[in-house]
Amino acid sequence: MGSVRARAAAGATVVVALALIAAGTAVLLVLRDNLQNQAGLEAEVAAREVAAQIATGTAYDKLDLPDGDEHPVVVAADGGRVRAVGEDVRAVDGKRVGAAQGAGSVAPPAEDEDGEGDDRALKPGEVDDDVEHRDGTADVDGTVADYRFAVVEAKDTRGEQATVRAGAALAPEQDAVGSVRDAMLLGLPLLLVVVAGVTWLVTRRALRPVEGIRREMAAITASTDLSRRVPVPSSKDEIGRLARTTNETLAALESAVERQRRFVADASHELRSPIASLRTQLEVGVAHPELLDVPGAVEDTVRLQRLAADLLLLARLDAGERPGGARVDLAALVREESSQRVADRVPVRTGELVSAEVAGSRGQLGRVLGNLLDNAQRHAVASVRVAVVREGEWAVLRVEDDGPGVPESDRERIFERFVRLDDARARDDGGAGLGLAIARDVAVRHGGSLAVRTGSVFELRLPVA
Repeated sequence: MGSVRARAAAGATVVVALALIAAGTAVLLVLRDNLQNQAGLEAEVAAREVAAQIATGTAYDKLDLPDGDEHPVVVAADGGRVRAVGEDVRAVDGKRVGAAQGAGSVAPPAEDEDGEGDDRALKPGEVDDDVEHRDGTADVDGTVADYRFAVVEAKDTRGEQATVRAGAALAPEQDAVGSVRDAMLLGLPLLLVVVAGVTWLVTRRALRPVEGIRREMAAITASTDLSRRVPVPSSKDEIGRLARTTNETLAALESAVERQRRFVADASHELRSPIASLRTQLEVGVAHPELLDVPGAVEDTVRLQRLAADLLLLARLDAGERPGGARVDLAALVREESSQRVADRVPVRTGELVSAEVAGSRGQLGRVLGNLLDNAQRHAVASVRVAVVREGEWAVLRVEDDGPGVPESDRERIFERFVRLDDARARDDGGAGLGLAIARDVAVRHGGSLAVRTGSVFELRLPVA
């Protein structure tokens, strides 16, 4: 049962089998009940015909009794003494009855089918309206068979009460029920085979696109070619949606892998420059100690250290590191950062500082503020200004400089990794193009956003704790 098709076919077959068994049982019960009722009606008609003759005064030996093969009849007086018997009727319910008057006896019925006797006294010449039905056997000309008996009370014109018991054969009912049962038993396996086969074929056809998707995914895994896509069926059902979602996942995975490849390539490129410079200076220092540029080596080492720290932080963010839940006051964070920048090229001035607490990592949010101030310092002419305000449920931190601003077409591109708008600028004059990318990633992971609102205003929005 490892195949979906096999499980679907087996499940459908079991369900249909149970349904057919239940329906067949119900049909057989209803059919048997109807046929028994029909036999009881025939027996009642035969019994009432004989009872009517008795009520009109016909002598018992003159009664016109039906043929015993069709409706065995026994007429008994009070006390069970047999007064008349149908032709060839020898026994009823295993009790012998004679062919002549007084030749035997039968037990009179004591109560009807509901277990209640009929206490109403009949008048001479009356036939009881009530009738009792019961199943029994009768021996007619040596053949014992099952019958449905109807028992009717009657009183003749002399006031003598008699009990008429007439039967109708149940053999036709038994034959009919048996025939229907045999037909069901014969047709059920064939129908189940058809159901299993049809379910197998339908399921196979329905799952054919899934097999195509599986084969293509296996080929993509083997080839590592993420540009390939799985076939999308024309149907608008669940399988079609599965194929489209799979292709969307492959596209996202391809984009992520490509972004990771670019990241590794750019990181290698950025690391190569300070490492090469540092190695050159150290080699010169070994050969000519008097020519060793110690400040330059320290500067390259610091730059290499910062770049490694940036790459490490980006790796942690990409790995899904969640910020802490500490409360951070942005206004206090701005005051602390500004107090440490007294020696910057352009002084940092503070505007409105409204106390606004946010939930997150103090270290990461401080890194965002530092990166925004570093970016403003690189482009400012004579002024850098920072402010914190409240806008509803948002805390807004704005960093503004008086530089030329960011062109509108580049306001999203600057947040990409390793992007510098001035590619001709020396790397020593700026960063590696990771500061703004790190700042946006941290802002997003804190439930906020970072964007350029005007040419030189960077706005960080975070939900208030």
